[in-house]
Amino acid sequence: MDHVLNVADSHVFTPYVYPASWPEDWALRQIISLWVVTHLGGQLIYLGFGVLSFYCVFDHKLMKHPQFIKNQVRKEIQLGTTSIFWMSFPTVLLFFWEVRGYSKLYDNIGDSSLGWPGIFLSIAGFLFFTDMCIYWIHRSMHHKNIYKVVYLSLFIFVNIWTISIHDGDYRIPGPLIHLINGAAHHVDHHLYFNYNYGQYFTLWDRLGGSYRYPSALLGNGPYDHIRKLMTEAAKTQ
Repeated sequence: MDHVLNVADSHVFTPYVYPASWPEDWALRQIISLWVVTHLGGQLIYLGFGVLSFYCVFDHKLMKHPQFIKNQVRKEIQLGTTSIFWMSFPTVLLFFWEVRGYSKLYDNIGDSSLGWPGIFLSIAGFLFFTDMCIYWIHRSMHHKNIYKVVYLSLFIFVNIWTISIHDGDYRIPGPLIHLINGAAHHVDHHLYFNYNYGQYFTLWDRLGGSYRYPSALLGNGPYDHIRKLMTEAAKTQ
């Protein structure tokens, strides 16, 4: 994020926004700048990928499903943009800690003692760790005593993945169906409530006893329901 902030300062903030009396390394200025970059970046990512998913991936026939409420798309956009606004504040704290030099991030692969293997290991560790955390956080949020509590975490990758598991595209390579928690799995989470809490993988649902094979892949999903409704409607005409 320090590179992003430097670019923003060089091309936008320093020449056009802040007065000359505000030095670039002033803590308050950095916090304000980080919040602007984080908030606008989050909104652009959410709206950009959301629009692409809605028009290029999402099957609009699902909007005919009985559980698709009136103005649902507008309400979800409002909820998403509002959530990003509040989510940006704790995210800025992490970014501020990093730009002030208190992180262990490095700019060059050569600075790491593990080299390229360490990069791939850290990616795998990130996916495993966040999947574990989101599973247990998500599951705890469905407890009857705290279900109405709403809080979001993580950032770019999670937003993109979250959009993808709600887009109604159930295509997953055959061997990965039992491993990847895709849109088909997540549909059953919404339909049956107590299954498929996982974010990326099905591992923790299997260990926690909450895994359910996707109904949509067994011919009993929303599309099948819509086809039955359309067939019945056609018979009555």
